[in-house]
Amino acid sequence: MKILETIGASFEKDVIEKNFSRREALTKGLGLGLKAALISIPFGVFEALNNKAMAGPTNGDIVSVLNFALTLEYLESTFYSTGLSTNGLIPSSDQTVMAQISKHETAHVALLKQTITSLSGTPVTMPTFDFTAGGTYSTVFSNYQTFLALANAFEDTGVRAYKGAAPSLLGAGAVLTAALDIHSVEARHAAEVRKLRGLKGWISNADANGLPTAIYASEDNTTQLNIDVTTTTSAPAVNVTEAFDEPLSSSAVLSIVAPFLPS
Repeated sequence: MKILETIGASFEKDVIEKNFSRREALTKGLGLGLKAALISIPFGVFEALNNKAMAGPTNGDIVSVLNFALTLEYLESTFYSTGLSTNGLIPSSDQTVMAQISKHETAHVALLKQTITSLSGTPVTMPTFDFTAGGTYSTVFSNYQTFLALANAFEDTGVRAYKGAAPSLLGAGAVLTAALDIHSVEARHAAEVRKLRGLKGWISNADANGLPTAIYASEDNTTQLNIDVTTTTSAPAVNVTEAFDEPLSSSAVLSIVAPFLPS
């Protein structure tokens, strides 16, 4: 993990300083392996991309963002399809909702691949996932509560990841709209899965409920647009945190996703 962070930080610095196109960044990132590529695109280069936001992203910029999103959608799609094909894992009462979420994730994959291709890009190849994260979640496909916990983790991550990616797509027109269309559905998935776990449909403070804390970093924020919202309402601070979601940082994406990608 430390090596990956070092490679990612070095690559990000290289991209910014040498002003590579995002297509060049993607090619170089993939040469370092899938995990390093995930570090490098797109969240690790948001600062560089934001400098170009007024002019709008290039096709290479957009392809890089979409390929990262595609990798996350591959993860979710494969996770649900594996769960649904595992006999006795998902109770009959939850089969319908899990099957519907799975269909949504499959549709997201199809749309992202087609969009990348239409932009003359090459969709990244679906990796092999280790949903046990090296044994940390060894019962993921034998214990429904473990399966639900990981579904919760992936969905909450997806919501914040799409929000974090949005600035890179400013000026991308229909592509930004499509990304926001997916973002809102991921939020509905997250709320549904959280309820199946017996939790609120929204996030309170930065409560992780047994999941990796990186997923919920900064979710206890009460300041929006430089306004401390707790000073404008009589609602408790916890309710203020529930009213807003924060974008996911590159370090959080790395800490969450990397364990599920075997070296």
